[in-house]
This record gives sequence, structure tokens and C-alpha cells, in this order.
Amino acid sequence: MTIDRAQCEALDRDDPLRHCRGRFTLPDGVLYLDGNSLGALPRGVAERVGATVAEEWGRGLIRSWNSAGWYASPQRAGAKTARLIGAAAHEVTVTDAISINLFKLLVAARRMRPDRKVIVAEAGNFPSDLYVVDSVARLVGCSVRRVRAGEVAAAVDGDTAVATLSEVNFKSAERQDMAAVTAAAHAQGALILWDLAHSSGAVDVQLNRAGADFAIGCGYKFLNGGPGAPGHLFVAERHLAAVDQPLTGWFGHAEPFAFSEEFARAEGIRRMLCSTPPMLSMAAYEAALDAYDGVTMDAVEAKARAMGDLLIALFDQRLAPLGCRLESPRDGTRRGSHVSIGHDQGYAVMQALIARGVIGDFRAPDVMRFGLTPLYLGYADVFDAVAAVEDVITSKAFEAPEFQRRHAVT
Repeated sequence: MTIDRAQCEALDRDDPLRHCRGRFTLPDGVLYLDGNSLGALPRGVAERVGATVAEEWGRGLIRSWNSAGWYASPQRAGAKTARLIGAAAHEVTVTDAISINLFKLLVAARRMRPDRKVIVAEAGNFPSDLYVVDSVARLVGCSVRRVRAGEVAAAVDGDTAVATLSEVNFKSAERQDMAAVTAAAHAQGALILWDLAHSSGAVDVQLNRAGADFAIGCGYKFLNGGPGAPGHLFVAERHLAAVDQPLTGWFGHAEPFAFSEEFARAEGIRRMLCSTPPMLSMAAYEAALDAYDGVTMDAVEAKARAMGDLLIALFDQRLAPLGCRLESPRDGTRRGSHVSIGHDQGYAVMQALIARGVIGDFRAPDVMRFGLTPLYLGYADVFDAVAAVEDVITSKAFEAPEFQRRHAVT
């Protein structure tokens, strides 16, 4: 049966998350499907950052570390993040960038398994993760065993200190069975570290239910914390007393303002901190999380899956005949909250779409990604996006010279 726009509008009328769209500032004439790279601006964030600059910094000055609660911001933001990823408040902190947090946790995991000499890593993972894995392996004297995500469980053996992979792949959106892979790693005595860059705020992550040891996540994608927002980091409660992370900066000290020249590690999740938090970014991130107030992650995942199923059905009807290829799983239980479509001229097609106000992104060599952010996108938006792709390809608008030129950021 052919899907028309009226059917999509009916789905929007019945959407239990429809009211959340009003929590975001979205430009007129723009259909934004790139929240998997940079989330949209939630209402109230600009005002919160403005108050941090004008009042807390401008008037409170240094006093605001106490009076405005700056010092406690990593734990406060961590507690707000924890409920979105199936963790306890005291197991999560917000600090540093995702790659730095990966470095810290990989070294810490190796220190917890000192007799094991292998790190198992996901081939095809986001390249930054692989770069960090290789660097850590050189630093701690391990070898790296790279396998595809679906082979990680089988690749873990008695020599493995830690396995690391993404729950949702950045390019294909393929989603791994966190509980099953974690159980397989534990059966071999290994630790496991999950990258939630394309999971946090997008799917119903359940770290503790799955028995995960460690996790890292991104603040600027589905969580809408702003460009370069700090990442989040999870350590299971059972590991908090033993975890020994390598970046022993003063904010991870038990008494940072004692100014001791000898390092004494803080208790609990605070031991994962390193340096002074960037308060303007922290203020933006913490305020952005208010967009999830009253929203459950199972409802978010259900809508993301339904929008993905709709996009794929429309792909079959309108895009597959034009030479496009589906690069994401059809099974919604095995797919995150974006859908990737391949086309030989994918970069130029995406540039032509962006010029029309339909914003997705591109990943080499030929994949267009369309982020399906349930809080501010609807089913009619999905219909309109597919119609725009169809028109750009059939009209050959992408052949215009300005769409062939590569930008630094794709």
C-alpha cells in the first residue's frame, strides 16, 4: 500500500511525544535530521548560559564555584544523565570529551586485569575510538584484536582484558545486544566498555540491567548539549572502589583544595574527574537535559523505531528504484535512531538537500545519514524528507557544481 502524507499527519496527531517539539528552537523552513551529529537547541539553554555569563561569572565571579553550585556540576549533570542510560545517579559523571573518557576507562580496565594482554575492539567503529584503543594498547603493553561488532562476543577469550564497542554503530545504526555481549565477555573474565555516542538520549539504554562495567557517551548529539558539550562516563558501582584512571588531575583528588603535592584519589565517581569543568558548556548541557523531563526512554525508542520503519517503507517505494541502497538494518530492534542510505553521489545529494533546508549529513564513502530525533521530529517530517531526496535525485539537482565541492566538515 502506498503511503501518503495524510497517513503520516494522522500518526503525528496521535503521537504521545508531540508536545516535546515545543521544547526546542528550530529555524523556520528547516527540516533538521542531523541530531545524531549535533542536537537542536532546547528552549531555555541560551538563557541559562546567558545567566551563567552575566550573573554567575559577571557578578558572582569566583564566589560562584560555591554560591552557584559550579563545583558540584559534574555530579549534578551526571545524575540527570543517569536515568536516561539505565544507571544509578552515583555511577555517572559529566566530564571531558568522549575520547578522553575512553582513554581513561581503557587504561583503568587494563589495570584491573594486569595479567591479560589483549584489547578486543570493534572494527568499523567510529575512528576516534580505534585511534584511542591503539594508543592505549601501546601505552599499556597490550595487543589489539579488531573484529566486527557481531563477532566481539566470540572474540573475547582468557587473554582479553577489556572489550570495547559501540551499542549503535555511527554509520549503519546497527545496534548490538548489550546484555548478550556483556555476558559473553564476563564469561571469559573480561571487562566491557560500551560507547553510547549514538545511544544516549536516542534508545532505551539499560546499563545496569545488562551488567555493563563501563560506558562513555556524548553530550552534543541526541542529548542536545551544544557543540563540543562535555561527555558522560559510567562506572558500575561494583568497580568504583577499585577503578584507577590515569589522568590524576586535581578535580579527581580527595581534597583538591588542600593542595597536597601527593595524589589521593577521591571516593566514588568523582575519582573519574581530571580538570576544572568548563562551566559555560556544563551549564548548557545541564539545562538541555530538561527537554527530557517527564519523558521515558522506552517511549523515545518506540517512536524512533516507528519513524525508522516509516522511512524504510518510503525508501522501498520511492528511493530504491532510483539506485539508492539501504545501509541500516530493517529490523527496528537491531537499529538505533538514524537511518543510513547509500548513493553513488551521496555527498552531492546531501549538499543539495541541505541547500533546500533538509539537513542530514554524509559519511564517506557514499552514505547519507538521517537522524530521527523523536522529541522534535514527526512522521510527516520523515515523509517530506524522503520526498526531497526523491526530487533531488530525479531532477539531478545534485549535479550542480556547487554541490560537488567538498567542505571540510561533511
